Amino acid sequence: MTDKASLRKLAAERRAQVHGVVDAAPALKHLADVLGETAGRVSFFWPIRTEIDPRPLLEALSTRREVCLPVTTGYAPLVFRPWVPGTAMIADSFGVEVPVDETEVIPQVLVVPLLAFDERGHRLGYGAGHYDRTLGKLRPLGPVVAVGFAYEAQLAETLPIDATDQPLNAIVTEAGIRRFLQS
Repeated sequence: MTDKASLRKLAAERRAQVHGVVDAAPALKHLADVLGETAGRVSFFWPIRTEIDPRPLLEALSTRREVCLPVTTGYAPLVFRPWVPGTAMIADSFGVEVPVDETEVIPQVLVVPLLAFDERGHRLGYGAGHYDRTLGKLRPLGPVVAVGFAYEAQLAETLPIDATDQPLNAIVTEAGIRRFLQS
């Protein structure tokens, strides 16, 4: 099965089976380790559906580093808004919580959600290309680190890769850290 729609459905089912069952604490520790090796503003994601939840680390890291959240604007690169505990939030058209304040910032590190990933550092997202467009826009401007955050059960044997798909620098799960690209 190589068509992306079928893979997305299967990946979402696999993720749902482990969500709430797998202890996310080891994954959060691994993510903290990876982020500790980086510099600059960090973009997290606000989880939807059965995505692994990075918010405990978002909150902890916000006390010593600038953090932000992505906002979708149609089929365009993401924009990013600053976040601190207590930031006023609103649900966007996808039902994702985003900061109300429309001030935009640029992250140097992105924690990226996904449906599936492979051993080569590729991810399968929801299909709108938001992170691929964003990384394609940000990487030419300077070093950008993209870290996939997922459950180990989201590992796929293989994923179809398009020319516009942007690989990740690392993928973090409860089982450990996989490193790929250097920033």
